[in-house]
Amino acid sequence: MSIVFCGICPHPPVMVPEVGRGQDEEVASTKKAMLELGRRLNESGAQTLVMITPHGTVFSDGIGISAVKELQGSLSQFGAAGVRFTLPNDLQLVHKIKEMAGLQGITTAGIDNALAARFGVSTELDHGITAPLYFIREAGVSMPLVHVSMGLLPFHELYSFGVAVRDAAAALDKKVAVLASSDLSHRLTPDAPAGYHPSGKDFDLQLVELVGAADVEGICGIDADLVEKAGECGLRSIIMMLGALDGVEINSEVLSYEGPFGVGYMVAALVPGVRNDKRRWQEKLRHGALVRASQRRSAESYPVQLARAVLEHYYGGSKDKPYETSGVPDEFANRRAGVFVSLKKHGHLRGCIGTIAPTYNNITEEIAENAISAATRDPRFNPVEPEELPELDISVDILTDPEPVQSMDELDPHRYGVIVSAGSRRGLLLPDLEGIDTVEEQVAIARQKAGISPGEKIRLERFKVVRYR
Repeated sequence: MSIVFCGICPHPPVMVPEVGRGQDEEVASTKKAMLELGRRLNESGAQTLVMITPHGTVFSDGIGISAVKELQGSLSQFGAAGVRFTLPNDLQLVHKIKEMAGLQGITTAGIDNALAARFGVSTELDHGITAPLYFIREAGVSMPLVHVSMGLLPFHELYSFGVAVRDAAAALDKKVAVLASSDLSHRLTPDAPAGYHPSGKDFDLQLVELVGAADVEGICGIDADLVEKAGECGLRSIIMMLGALDGVEINSEVLSYEGPFGVGYMVAALVPGVRNDKRRWQEKLRHGALVRASQRRSAESYPVQLARAVLEHYYGGSKDKPYETSGVPDEFANRRAGVFVSLKKHGHLRGCIGTIAPTYNNITEEIAENAISAATRDPRFNPVEPEELPELDISVDILTDPEPVQSMDELDPHRYGVIVSAGSRRGLLLPDLEGIDTVEEQVAIARQKAGISPGEKIRLERFKVVRYR
């Protein structure tokens, strides 16, 4: 077995004394655990350290791996310019990981200076690497590094990338350690970076328990809504790391967990043991993903089925209109309303376009036109490619007629959407959006979308939505 050690480490720069300047004492347990993780890594006999970060060059359709000869980084952006790192990149392992990932059907991109310039990104080590690396170095670890950025691929593909890391290490007969840089929920307290949500604590407690039990299936199967509400940072890094332990027993120990700044920090050590074919999860995870996708498709509501059919027809070049060739429920065929169509891919927004008031003959036409617009005309994203269609989760929001309100006291961001108007400028925000918990936040964002300055007088309207999945 060429994977000799794995671990999970948080990455708050504040835990570094030169950055925290006293605040680092509030995460004393994390600092102590990080030094212990470094000590165990040093004793593992690893020759190369692979670190996976959520703050590098993140792609939606592949994995980025640094391909420069020498890896450099610092904590200068956090006021600690003297904390610097220069490490050799294990390019032999980088090339073998890319080769093995290709065999797994995973696209990788070697981020060298030319590619970095093309995408406008940096080859510098990000703080997801440098903050934990501070303690790894303090523990006496000195070895070449491979810098991997997490990808926004589905979980089973991220796991397969970890398998590729394992296979690359084995092919080179090299002892390799893999660390997942991962903060947990960013919503543990009211003053947390992403605001408060009760699901934050639930997510953290569940993940800490699952990691302690080395429950790979449980970690990869965490409820997607819980993950989204928790505002986590690094679950994908953990899943990529777990793939490197496919097919062996795992001795897992959570060394610490705390969240004094509203963000969860877990340190864990995972040591591979003897081979156990019952712990080969790769095919099970892939099959499970296919089953869940099929189940979601079969349970989709009529508006979502319609939106999907319209997109499939559109990308297939068909001129047919699905809502004209099949029975349409009266509630959609004989009624007009504003409609928003949202597209998500692997939990991340891929497009969203809608109409505040009806602009077509009925709701079915509204859904059809806005589905195509969401896929092709959302200025925040590149147009959806045909091969992405099976990976899209679609939701359709049908709006009630807006009603005027006299004050913000009549608004509720979880129950009502809001329309903010000043002259011909109008900004709309749907209700119950992640990270928007107050009326003030809701109205401020609607103002911004409409180009209305904070001091301008506005008219307020509210509406409800019926959400179809």
